[in-house]
Amino acid sequence: MDQNRILLDHGSGGKLSNDLIAELMLPAFDNPVLAGMEDGASISLDGCRLAFSTDSYVVDPIFFPGGNIGDLAVNGTINDVAMCGAAPLYLSAGIIIEAGFPKADLKEILAAMGSAAKSAGVQIVTGDTKVVAQGVADKIFINTSGIGIIPESVQISAANARAGDKIILSGTLADHGMAVLSRREGLEFESPIQSDSAALNHLVRRMFEVCPDIHVLRDPTRGGVGTALNEIAGQSDIGIRIYENSIPINNSVAGLCELLGFDPLYVANEGKLLAFVESKYADSVVKAMNADPLGRAACVIGEVVGDHSGKVIMETAIGGERIIDMLTGEQLPRIC
Repeated sequence: MDQNRILLDHGSGGKLSNDLIAELMLPAFDNPVLAGMEDGASISLDGCRLAFSTDSYVVDPIFFPGGNIGDLAVNGTINDVAMCGAAPLYLSAGIIIEAGFPKADLKEILAAMGSAAKSAGVQIVTGDTKVVAQGVADKIFINTSGIGIIPESVQISAANARAGDKIILSGTLADHGMAVLSRREGLEFESPIQSDSAALNHLVRRMFEVCPDIHVLRDPTRGGVGTALNEIAGQSDIGIRIYENSIPINNSVAGLCELLGFDPLYVANEGKLLAFVESKYADSVVKAMNADPLGRAACVIGEVVGDHSGKVIMETAIGGERIIDMLTGEQLPRIC
């Protein structure tokens, strides 16, 4: 492996992605806001706290069961802003199109972007379009940036998890990654696997209504739940214990993961969140989430413990223990 070149694994959202950011990007852009390494930046401006986030989408195929690159790009950035505890308000959209791309496909993608933004209650207010020669890009790439307002009472950070916190997952694992893979590979099932791509800002608002002191919010996209939990364990310097029997997973998704050798803990999700809350709030938060269409399968999957600081341990279904480390390679490239 050439250590002097960027590899696909550097885009996995796992350990190599974190290494790349720490080695090259943090030193180049050195500032205290970026050093927080949150899903989005929290910025104070004239007495107002803003959440600001950006993401680029290169998913292949661009149309998949349950969505396309357009609504994925809108939902993903809305979720990054919402994971800061903010109410998302405005988005930008930068679109790079390969010459020869069908106008009908572009129209469908733009319509999906508009519909997703409208459902989430945000507006796409600025953007940019570039067309490049055939072969320079692969069909279409989209970048979206989002901005929202963080209420003064909200203090969300991956560094805020505390011993005794309950860990809540909003629904089934790995749906998006396996939906994209099944379309990419032409796999068909009796019950088609659908992407979970969705905007979570309305679900987050329900959660704050019953628990104003949520400690951590994180959407487990690239790198999946396993990597997200490791990032939180490291940033909060706490130990995490999760329970395999409590983790919800669709039967078709579990079967495909087993067939192809994927660990669902590391497969991307695009409409799920992890929340860390004090144990006294856990039942009311789960109940509020269960009342939302995007949180019907929400449940407690684990807790923050006082030992094995910086590590994630899973109690397996057969009564053993397994260390859940950060994803070290790229399980599935171009998933978002």
